[in-house]
Amino acid sequence: MNLLDLTRSELEQLCVENGQPKFRALQLTKWVHNKGVKDFVKMTDIQGSFRDYLSRKLSVHIPEIIQSTKSADGAQKWLFKLKSGEVVESVIIPEGGRITACVSSQVGCAVDCSFCATGHQGFSRNLSLGEMLGQVWAINYLSNVGRVTNVVLMGMGEPLLNYSNVKEFLKYLLLDEAYGLSRRKVTVSTSGIVPFIDRLGVDCPVSLAISLHAANNELRNKLVPINRKYPLEQLMKACRNYQDCAPRKFITFEVVLLDGVNDSLNDALAISRLINDYGVNAKFNLIPYNAFSGGLYKKPSYEKIKGFQMKLQESGCVTTVRKTRGDDVEGACGQLSGKVNNRILRVGSREKQRLGGLF
Repeated sequence: MNLLDLTRSELEQLCVENGQPKFRALQLTKWVHNKGVKDFVKMTDIQGSFRDYLSRKLSVHIPEIIQSTKSADGAQKWLFKLKSGEVVESVIIPEGGRITACVSSQVGCAVDCSFCATGHQGFSRNLSLGEMLGQVWAINYLSNVGRVTNVVLMGMGEPLLNYSNVKEFLKYLLLDEAYGLSRRKVTVSTSGIVPFIDRLGVDCPVSLAISLHAANNELRNKLVPINRKYPLEQLMKACRNYQDCAPRKFITFEVVLLDGVNDSLNDALAISRLINDYGVNAKFNLIPYNAFSGGLYKKPSYEKIKGFQMKLQESGCVTTVRKTRGDDVEGACGQLSGKVNNRILRVGSREKQRLGGLF
């Protein structure tokens, strides 16, 4: 059994069932996550007989790092091989004193956004709690970049379609005895799974980013197919509700700019009006399209990107253009693909039904 797959309550239960006090679970958490110790024998403040039991029954399994590729801009893309043989990708983005880990939550993605390489690979399964924690653990203790200061769930997969595991993952990130990150420094990016946006606001309200891309349902249906299930009217209401519990009382909206598709000044104006109509406090993050093999789109010109940004700023919206990082190693936004055993295409509607009838 992998200790990283145990939630806090499951770890406490394991301790109590073996005659240990509940606080022993926090001690174990601190050794593994805060200090990076995998060998139970070295956990000297834990009773010797219990250490022996842990050594026999549990392990701290980290997904195997099979490739690390460094971009010219300093970003690194890591490929993790899972026990299933499948591969997921994480990206490490250093920026001054900040180390951001872009973490995957699924093997592939079932949402199939038309501008994203991950969706083109299909979907296999959700990552376990341990497989997500293992990415952050590895970056902290097996890289030479320093400790992670920020985590963004913007890697492979739709995080809110793996809600139960993502929720527990977030709790460990925020726990002082584990990674000790603040809610402001942990971001969940979603295509708009409305019921789980609502639940996240109750269970673990970290920073929220919405993959928006269009201000009308007709275009967004094409770019982000989940919009057919949760159209903009529902999504905007969920965002308005979430901002009350968001760490900074605003929602980040991501817009991947696609040449000739959603990059006109009228598109920018429509987006600003949409946000204002629903009373959402917004920050915009514009992402120039990053090409990938088999992709359908092109990146707009610098002039069009700048014009789009200025139009949003004129309406009073804080708007930044995301600096492209890691595109030369296919580690930029929308380029992650990994090695996916594509169950969605093979089992079709049955797999989608297992995902909760969300399509």
